[in-house]
Amino acid sequence: MDDIDEEMAPAKEEEEEEFQPSYPQNEEDEGVLTKIGLKKKLLRVGEGWESPEKGDEITVHYTVTVLGGTQFASSKDEGKPLVAFVGWDNVLKGCEDGLITMRKGEIALFTVPPEINHGIQNIFPSIPTGVTLLFEVEMISWFRVVDVCGDGGVMKKITLKSEILDRPQKKDEVTVKYEVKLEDGSLVARTPDDGIEFLVNDGHLCPAIAKAVVTMRRGEKAILRVAPEYALGSLGRPAQDGLSAVPPNSVVVIYLELVAFKLLEYVTEDMKVIKKITDPVDTSFLKPNSGTNAHIRYIGKLADGTIFDKKGYDGEEPLEFIVDEEQVVPGLDLAAATMRKGERALVIVGHEYGFGNTETTTNLAVVPPLSTLYYEVEMVDFTKVKESWDMEPEEKIEYACKRKEEGNAYFKAGKYARASLRYDMAVKYVEFESTFNEEQKKLGKFFKVTCTLNDAACKLKLKEFREAAKLCSKVLQLEPHNIKALFRRAEAYLETTDLDLAELDLKKALEIEPDNGEVNQQLAKVKKLQSYYDKKETKLYANMLAKLRISAES
Repeated sequence: MDDIDEEMAPAKEEEEEEFQPSYPQNEEDEGVLTKIGLKKKLLRVGEGWESPEKGDEITVHYTVTVLGGTQFASSKDEGKPLVAFVGWDNVLKGCEDGLITMRKGEIALFTVPPEINHGIQNIFPSIPTGVTLLFEVEMISWFRVVDVCGDGGVMKKITLKSEILDRPQKKDEVTVKYEVKLEDGSLVARTPDDGIEFLVNDGHLCPAIAKAVVTMRRGEKAILRVAPEYALGSLGRPAQDGLSAVPPNSVVVIYLELVAFKLLEYVTEDMKVIKKITDPVDTSFLKPNSGTNAHIRYIGKLADGTIFDKKGYDGEEPLEFIVDEEQVVPGLDLAAATMRKGERALVIVGHEYGFGNTETTTNLAVVPPLSTLYYEVEMVDFTKVKESWDMEPEEKIEYACKRKEEGNAYFKAGKYARASLRYDMAVKYVEFESTFNEEQKKLGKFFKVTCTLNDAACKLKLKEFREAAKLCSKVLQLEPHNIKALFRRAEAYLETTDLDLAELDLKKALEIEPDNGEVNQQLAKVKKLQSYYDKKETKLYANMLAKLRISAES
């Protein structure tokens, strides 16, 4: 066992060095672009910094020579440049990795080894195989080409770039201009001179337009080559407006321009108040909060264009109002709370958030019942209410007190959603009490308990029972023996048929106040419902067993 192991350890494999391409920086410099040996020499420096990508359409002049031999092809000799797609053209296939490094106006000489120039003999049979070729290429121009759907069905060639970064989203409204042609050049559709508006989600004419427009920037122009499934499909389209018909299963070419788009925002969840931003603002993220002093100018119109209200024009000062204080119609109030300083928007207000189902006479017109209102609004200025972190403790207590009073007034008026918002705001301003003294902490707890309980009452009225239960649970964390919190949470559980949880809360409440008549009545109701559901469940199981017996006997 004393002899040593003389077996050689396996030789360590040498790690293969990662290839690092070298790019020519000056005229007559030469660099090696690929591991296979594609070389590039700059003959003339191009303009700018952008270069094409694989799949883009390029327009070039080229001359091809066998290394050490003679020239055998030249676009200049043919009298016109070559238009091709990078990576798809057999003539320039070997230069693909070099073409994507070229800038507009650049002239370069590519040395293409035989390993990557095979296939060119299919076009020029006189070229012997196994030779190195020299390509002199001038990049005249190029266009970005985008595979919009990822399956080649909609190919977009950008003919005019835009420097604007924003693109429309599917929910936005766009204005576009277009001409649609068949492959033979026949015109089959076009927009009016000022374009056409539509919601991207709704689509227009054919699927390709909506799919392409969300990839475009305002002012961008593009040419779409569209396969039948994204065009007019197997049905085609008959001739319209003196233009040609679209035969079934036709490929079409669309010359498309994105003129403008309006950012669309649904202000309310039921989509009855919609804001279309006509002039966005990029300099501020601040928006009004409840109680903000806002200054707006607007023109209010009916669907037929009749102006029924106007503020802030013809020398008149903008309208000054307090956000969320019902000083303007509810829809305009809600929309104003979403606007930034300087923003302009068209606000569409359904009658539910406008003047309702009654006829209303304004200073400019009569608004019929159930009217949709159209407001052209500009947020001129606003002064936000201080946030809680900017307030002194005394200010927070005072603010919470005021919001509680407002909530109570709204609750008595049956405006439960507005009351709920006020109670929630009151709680948020006394939620963090690290800077409070002992007296202020007591007041803060008072507002947290009472306003949260009141908010729970609002949620019950609004039939938001699970939210009501959560709010009561928050109160019980602060005051475990709060009768109102136990009772209201039991009410919420009763509505969600969580009868066992409701019974537990009511029994806890009776331990604290055994003679509370309201709690006793509610507990009796819960037990009655439990008995009903128990009987119903027993009957259901009995029926199931009977059916199983019959099935087994047969």
